[in-house]
Amino acid sequence: MNKKLTESVSIVIYDKEHEKVLATRRPLDDTEQPGMWGFPAVSRQNPNESWEDLAIKAGKTKLGVDVKILRLIGEDTMDRGTYTLNLRDYECEIIAGKPAVPQPDDGHTQYIEMRYTDDFGPFVETARAGSLCTKIFLEDKGISISNA
Repeated sequence: MNKKLTESVSIVIYDKEHEKVLATRRPLDDTEQPGMWGFPAVSRQNPNESWEDLAIKAGKTKLGVDVKILRLIGEDTMDRGTYTLNLRDYECEIIAGKPAVPQPDDGHTQYIEMRYTDDFGPFVETARAGSLCTKIFLEDKGISISNA
């Protein structure tokens, strides 16, 4: 039996002046990673949406901002038990608006908290718990998620 494939995008937004990254916290009742810190993400609902469309959609629906894509950070695939997740991280820049959470409920995950941080420790914990967006980000930074 083939598992359902879910394609998703997360966006990484830097405050370059202060060398920090915008992190979002999942709801405490989230089914996959309750209360964990990561990055705003959306899944493809329409097969005609491009990866880039999804990144722009993540900015709008998860943070209420318009973003410009700067680069693809990375891509990976993970078996999530009932489905296979293929996810890309994009570095983006806010070009309009001020980020805020939660956004109006769109029937999908809305974040309960956000902050700019230079502490990547919570991302290591989230990656170890199965977060693909933080795993890709940390790999790009050369940070190991192993328990060693």
